Amino acid sequence: MKGVHRFGVKGKLAPRYVGPFKITEQCGPVAYRLELPPHLAAVHDVFHVSQLKKCLRVPEEVIDTSQIQIQPDLTYEEKPIKILDQKQRSTRRRTINFYKSN
Repeated sequence: MKGVHRFGVKGKLAPRYVGPFKITEQCGPVAYRLELPPHLAAVHDVFHVSQLKKCLRVPEEVIDTSQIQIQPDLTYEEKPIKILDQKQRSTRRRTINFYKSN
């Protein structure tokens, strides 16, 4: 399932996909119903085929859903695991730090 906008995921370092989930039925020519875990019950379970991706078991693109704590407004807090890279960019008056994490 591609990064659902309702989760509040922002930025290029956010995980692209959440899952994998089992497809329970085809609801239309391009819509599928997924079997979502109980803690994702607030998310609608029917998705367009463009939002789905075949599970290739790539661990860095898949996030474990048991660790996601969904809040009432369907967002979650992201916590970096490790800082991979650091870069500084200087402008005329200030220095901006950039961090890449996973």
